[in-house]
Amino acid sequence: MKKNSIKNTRINGEVQRELSRIIRENLKDPRVHEMTSVTSVEVAPDLKTCKVFISVLGTPEELEETVKGLRSAEGYIRRELAHTVNLRMTPELKFIADDSIARGISMSQLIDEVMASSTGNADEEEQAEEEETDDRPE
Repeated sequence: MKKNSIKNTRINGEVQRELSRIIRENLKDPRVHEMTSVTSVEVAPDLKTCKVFISVLGTPEELEETVKGLRSAEGYIRRELAHTVNLRMTPELKFIADDSIARGISMSQLIDEVMASSTGNADEEEQAEEEETDDRPE
């Protein structure tokens, strides 16, 4: 994958901030979950298309409903984006469900479980060593 230019990185950041604000403040669709995050934005170098990665703190069904609601409000969101971000062209938005936050949480839980079990094993080993030293004749 080609490395983004500084200009493209700036545009991605600005579009992400504005899309987050528009979704949070202006969108009134009941399908869009209130805990919706714009995790990433990839604007094409020619400014024609924009992939918007959406994450929802909730169930997978809520994520799908949110993406459907955002796709139906795409024209409104694009118009609002055109008013706030000064670009030559306002890109066509493509909303994509992103479950990276949920995967990160599950990985964190797995790591916590492994750490808890390894700490438990270390405690058992220490107790076994103490019992062995107590059983030795002096």
